Amino acid sequence: MAPFDNAVAGALARVRSEIEAAAITAGRDAKSVDLVAVSKFHPVEAAEAALAAGQRIFGENRVQEAAGKFPVLRTRYPDLRLHLIGGLQTNKAREAVRLADVIESLDRLSLADALMKAADQEGRLPELLIEVNTGDEPQKFGVPREEADRFIRDCRVRFGDRLRGLMCIPPANEDPVPHFRFLRSLADEHGLPVRSMGMSADFPLAIAEGATLVRVGTAIFGARPSA
Repeated sequence: MAPFDNAVAGALARVRSEIEAAAITAGRDAKSVDLVAVSKFHPVEAAEAALAAGQRIFGENRVQEAAGKFPVLRTRYPDLRLHLIGGLQTNKAREAVRLADVIESLDRLSLADALMKAADQEGRLPELLIEVNTGDEPQKFGVPREEADRFIRDCRVRFGDRLRGLMCIPPANEDPVPHFRFLRSLADEHGLPVRSMGMSADFPLAIAEGATLVRVGTAIFGARPSA
């Protein structure tokens, strides 16, 4: 683990400082923004280094990769919280429900059905965020903008207060601010307190627009190895 320790600890300190500065500039309490350290494609040693530096919330894209890292780490860090942030297949719903504290990528009725069934089987249900495809990009996961209101209402009926908020990934070639503003407005309209938006390149902008979760990987762990 030693090769990761200093680099990850230093990067975490810089990111936390930037989060605090962005929050202060926006007139917000820095404690209103939680950092999700995105450890996807990085080895367990990198996540361990972040844990040793005080980080407790992590994001993973793939259920299988999360299953290989975090159950063992939880035995030493029981306050660890795992977010699944990637597109989720219905056949992975039960394992996702078993592993995750938060699933950020609820985006279709078939997945909602699978999560309900898995919750009954496992006797637990993680907190849920609906992923909104704010750019209506056909290659991306997320509920389309025009379907978001109806889907949110349906999920509120199904999941009650386990539905906590919304998540988005703006198009890479566009100004993210209008997308962040849309997500915040939609969350406010539905009384949802959590807004997961902003990544390594744009999280200060997301904080200015009301993000309560920012998902940061590269700025903490460096460039991702090939999947």
